[in-house]
Amino acid sequence: MLISSLQNPHVKQVVKLRDRREREREHLMLVEGAEELALALASGARPRVVYVCPELFGQANSPLLPGQVAGLSEVVEVTRPVFEKMAYREGPNGWLAVMPSLSCRLSDITPGPAPLLLVAEAVEKPGNLGAMLRSADAACVDGVIVCDPTTDVNNPNVVRSSKGALFCVPVAEAATAETLTWLRARHIAVVAATPQARLSYTQADLRGAAAVVVGTEKEGLTPAWLQAADATVRVPMRGRVNSLNVATTAALLLFEAVRQRSAGSAGG
Repeated sequence: MLISSLQNPHVKQVVKLRDRREREREHLMLVEGAEELALALASGARPRVVYVCPELFGQANSPLLPGQVAGLSEVVEVTRPVFEKMAYREGPNGWLAVMPSLSCRLSDITPGPAPLLLVAEAVEKPGNLGAMLRSADAACVDGVIVCDPTTDVNNPNVVRSSKGALFCVPVAEAATAETLTWLRARHIAVVAATPQARLSYTQADLRGAAAVVVGTEKEGLTPAWLQAADATVRVPMRGRVNSLNVATTAALLLFEAVRQRSAGSAGG
């Protein structure tokens, strides 16, 4: 099967899935890119349909991907103009899949002993959420909890900016109150990042069960998190700018926790 018409129903469905309401109504998401799709398939995700455009294949394609899609039920070839119509990223490499949405429930996260979690409150930008997921994967966290988000985890730009890490890390979406109850029931300390804290993040003991919590760049964390925090920490700012990108802050705190746990002693 080769799709060459921009008016084909398959093409129209893919374009509609860029909209959050359509994704939630259909319980579907888009995964574009060879590397991202390879990670999704390796995680056990099974697409409804994979669209390919061999003309756009290049050296950036994952060597695993052709073999991974070989046994799938529906792989559809499309022309370059059609793929470029469906693609949501610049410089597409010829791979795009329609998949069931991720469930994103707290029950999907199973903390191990002395777990390390990342909690992101009211994430606004898909790029920030995707970057945090990449850091979370690199730090091997037990899970990422997205609280009261204004952008959904299944946003195609979250997939893109995470480079597929969305499929490598347990992720949940939940309300703040529900998340706090869940953390308390598991005796996981809340470590909140805020510029008003006195303690530097390198001085906090992050070796035990901990949830690193970050808020928006403009407003920071809400009082609910600051009041519930077992510790508040800051990243020292030596320049004129008074805050860091939230994804950068999350990465610093997560890797400080990794450093402390690897060294077996608290930071100083």
